[in-house]
Amino acid sequence: MKFAVVVFPGSNCDRDMYHAAKDALGEETELVWYQDANLDAYDAILLPGGFSYGDYLRSGAIASTSAIVTELKKQAEKGVPILGVCNGFQILLESGLLPGAMLRNKNLKFMCRFENLVVENNKTMFSSAYKKDEVVSIPIAHGEGNYYCDPETLAELKANNQIVFTYQNNPNGSVSDIAGIISKEGNVLGMMPHPERAVEDLLGSADGLKLFQSMLENWREHYVAGA
Repeated sequence: MKFAVVVFPGSNCDRDMYHAAKDALGEETELVWYQDANLDAYDAILLPGGFSYGDYLRSGAIASTSAIVTELKKQAEKGVPILGVCNGFQILLESGLLPGAMLRNKNLKFMCRFENLVVENNKTMFSSAYKKDEVVSIPIAHGEGNYYCDPETLAELKANNQIVFTYQNNPNGSVSDIAGIISKEGNVLGMMPHPERAVEDLLGSADGLKLFQSMLENWREHYVAGA
């Protein structure tokens, strides 16, 4: 499986994402500069955290207008798995690939610590290695991680089982404790917590590795086996 880690000006978690896919998972991985707007050669695309374009205007807003995001939308339509973490999630929201928006944390402070997440949906290509209702320890690091959507969108997310992860103890005020959601088509996942920072015990938790393992196993089943 070949991963692309998209790097924007201001990305600062791209090496963490690279390590998770390349070293912890053991798969071919490349850093792709945002100006190289061609993603055809990759089996999965990873949008890392950080402060793309300094988070001017709104987090992820400027990055969402770049040419590589136009390419990203084309790959999403093809069913290519796309994972956006933290600022990557914000970019997915700003680009319309996922519904909703991010507000500042309810305490108006940047937070960086481990949080317990509950696996709400383990029947996705990103979460199949987990058990339903499994509690996992994944770090957060954000100032604008308060997920918001209107009541109609929230009802739709729940009806379609698009809420993949929730916070056990909501740290930022996100509606319905939402920590990660998936697209209706099931191939685009956005989450604020950082699974790439929890891929080995040395980092304090290896619970995030199962997310990448889920992507790999589903790719093998559906593409390598020709299912």
